[in-house]
Amino acid sequence: MQRTVHRRWPSPALAALPLALAAAFLARDAGAAGFQLQENDAMGMGRAYAGAGAAPGDCAVVENNPAAMSEFNVSCLQADLTAINFSTRFHGSGTDAIGQPLTGDNGGDGGTTLPVPAFHYIVPVTDRFALGAALNVPFGFQTEYNDRWIGRYQAQTTKLQSPALTFAGSWKASDDVSIGASVIAQRTSATLQQAINLGTILMTPTNGAVLPQEADGRGKLKGSDWGFGFGLGLLWKPTPADRIGVNFHSQIDHTIDGRATFEIPSNVLPLFGGAFTDTAGVADINTPAFASVDWWHTMDARWSFGAHLGYTHWSSFDKLVIDYANPAQAPYNSTAIFDFRNTWYASIGAEYRLDDAWTLRGGLAYDQTPTVNAHRDPRIPDGNRRWIAAGIGWKASDTLRFDASYVHLFVGDGHINDTSATFDNLVGHFESYGNLLAVSGQFMF
Repeated sequence: MQRTVHRRWPSPALAALPLALAAAFLARDAGAAGFQLQENDAMGMGRAYAGAGAAPGDCAVVENNPAAMSEFNVSCLQADLTAINFSTRFHGSGTDAIGQPLTGDNGGDGGTTLPVPAFHYIVPVTDRFALGAALNVPFGFQTEYNDRWIGRYQAQTTKLQSPALTFAGSWKASDDVSIGASVIAQRTSATLQQAINLGTILMTPTNGAVLPQEADGRGKLKGSDWGFGFGLGLLWKPTPADRIGVNFHSQIDHTIDGRATFEIPSNVLPLFGGAFTDTAGVADINTPAFASVDWWHTMDARWSFGAHLGYTHWSSFDKLVIDYANPAQAPYNSTAIFDFRNTWYASIGAEYRLDDAWTLRGGLAYDQTPTVNAHRDPRIPDGNRRWIAAGIGWKASDTLRFDASYVHLFVGDGHINDTSATFDNLVGHFESYGNLLAVSGQFMF
């Protein structure tokens, strides 16, 4: 049967899809790094991280403020495990390049539950100098939708992991002031998969014999790289009851070596002139610098409270350029532009010592998202978050303690109006929430 095509699209622009896929992979790698993980410490999480870089007795200062390590007069070993549960569901619709409704369901729950470990070790060398080491995951995220959902041309699977090793030193310059520094080795790896609307790409060269959504392919990208950075810290005790901590974590640059693989029907693959074949790709990206200021006040033997203010320089990630090993991709290389905004995180929290063994904690926080409506896509359907945190600590002996914390995240709707490289337009919003459950054990020796 003869079919009439009402709109014609230039094939070269559509053949740029491999770039768009890779751009999404590597950019969302940093964008999922845009979903920054603070969950390195069960004790601090119970206060919504209020005072995380200043409150005493927490080994996680190796990362949160290395200057505070000099406050330890015995060695400290601490292990933390946080279960992160994130749920997100799409509500909306979409159309393809010729205005047909996109077929499929809403993708189901695109979130997941993942464990995030952290380990910290501090050893005092002298009464003024201490060394520390840590392993944590400062950036990470994962979303996965049903294969045939209506947003399959934007995203199906996105997975990021950025574990980091930190080695730190701290020097007590006086009884009131300490300084610290650290070096950081971070390995970022990611996997991205999405469907390719081959029907749209083939519509013009086949004169309408194939229309959008009538032939789907699949693209998958994986890549990884080591990057290195540094941290700086300051701890000041202006009064015997107050502690102020300042922490800085540098930007870490990555040159991602990625591998793109494609599943394309063999009968149409020759039409793409050598594109859509497995190839390597390289791109320079970064995970952003961030800084924080903490205040902690000890009111009496039972009550302590404080605040935290953090800033992340997400605007440093503004564009992405991919270089492909396959020369057939070269004509379609271009620069992908992103519009991440710098973000603030603010929290208040308190501790109440019931007795020498038990401590109760609580906190509230507000956490901005770096994503904006104009550029948000289903890979990171993030919104601003509000935290409610609670925790409990048990000191089993002078050398052993255990802590547990819970946080519920109220996430603002992530509105989306996103068009894929094959002109598939997805419009709607994501409703999301999160739960965090952390436990830790600390041993002093």
